[in-house]
Amino acid sequence: MREEEISRVYRFAGVPVGIETAFGEVHTRCAAYADPGPAAFTVPVGRTEVEAERGRAEIPGCSDAYLASLAACRGVAERLPLWDAFLFHGSAVSVDGAAYVFAAPSGTGKSTHARLWRELLGSRAVMVNDDKPFLRVAAEGTLVCGSPWDGKHRLSRNLDVPLRAVCLLTRAERNTIRPLGWAEALPALLRQTYRPADPAALERTLALLERLRRDTRFYSLGCNMALSAAELSYRTMSEG
Repeated sequence: MREEEISRVYRFAGVPVGIETAFGEVHTRCAAYADPGPAAFTVPVGRTEVEAERGRAEIPGCSDAYLASLAACRGVAERLPLWDAFLFHGSAVSVDGAAYVFAAPSGTGKSTHARLWRELLGSRAVMVNDDKPFLRVAAEGTLVCGSPWDGKHRLSRNLDVPLRAVCLLTRAERNTIRPLGWAEALPALLRQTYRPADPAALERTLALLERLRRDTRFYSLGCNMALSAAELSYRTMSEG
């Protein structure tokens, strides 16, 4: 470890993870997840990792601090499946102790729909994470876990909440919702799941997805981003 680098431990999805970096912004972002350790594994975030993220960036001119945060997220997501958790691209809301995850390609409106739930349900609806929650798959069920990588609105809590349903969103003029079988839901779930480069971690991720189906309901929602869309989706998914 170079002299200017700082190593600290954080707990993500129940797993203590060390992050070693000279970029103080990374530690600031992760502060709410601080853990006494020891770490199960350590993620280095240095100049090499930042430049690798710069090569992947879809938007030119990203700051080093922003790229360092992406590198930290990627480093955690690469290895977390070996501890039975994985990163999922979605917006996760907790209502009355149950978590609902909205998934869709970027720009479709999952964050907007989560906001409608908060408008509809008030203080009963709590954001777990608005962009990149972790899903921890255990024998007793799946937990939706907060992460510090929480989208442009920075909406997240350090919470672990039992998952009740995953809802795949599309834009539509009329609000409709229907349950999805596993075979129909799986392609979209794969698109929103972080898939590690390491073969062992990737194999474990696919196994965790297969286990996810045991106790999770899946829905397809066509919505027009009116409050009535939130009323329909909440009523349907909470009642099952």
